Amino acid sequence: MHIPTITAPTVAIAGTTDRFPVRRIYCVGQNYADHAREMGSDPDRQEPFFFSKPADAVVADGSTLPFPPQTEDLHHEVELVIALGTGGKDIAVEDAAATIFGAGVGIDLTRRDLQAAAKKTGRPWDMAKGFDRSAPVGALTPGVPATKGSIALAIDGETRQSGDLSMMIWSVPEIIATLSTFVELAPGDLIFTGTPAGVGPIRRGQTVHATIDGFETLEVTFAA
Repeated sequence: MHIPTITAPTVAIAGTTDRFPVRRIYCVGQNYADHAREMGSDPDRQEPFFFSKPADAVVADGSTLPFPPQTEDLHHEVELVIALGTGGKDIAVEDAAATIFGAGVGIDLTRRDLQAAAKKTGRPWDMAKGFDRSAPVGALTPGVPATKGSIALAIDGETRQSGDLSMMIWSVPEIIATLSTFVELAPGDLIFTGTPAGVGPIRRGQTVHATIDGFETLEVTFAA
């Protein structure tokens, strides 16, 4: 019997040839008030909620991706991604920043038609959020990220999303602390921290360019 060898997915680290190994990917939903409203929710009443993607969903800056199967409504969501250097459970908000290795730009790709169907029937979102190559992540910049700064996404040069990190409903330390009450966090975990308004469709053949002040840009192209 042949036992397969599995290599851990990794993400680039800015300014070095070293790579950051990815253990798990967590995502917080509707963490910008304007996005919560465009998705039909009330940002003043909603506690943080989380979903996951597989670690091997990560893809690097500059990749050309096949258009995902089983969807005709693929959406982009630009996000600040936090990479954890340490972990723990029931982490206090004031201790959360110490767990951070660094941060970078990410795109939460979503098969919106599958998500809508799952919501309608009360079924899980896994196939809408956790599919192959659904988590492009740019190079990580070591250190704790700023609490404000422009976050934006363009398709073929046309701006689709534009906001500021200061618009987050729940701060990065609050996200880490809350998530750690549900699961024990560990080194190698990535956390997608939510997206501003303006999410929308990506078509075959289009190039998606994502930026956050202070971080290396992220660009992926979808095959025609």
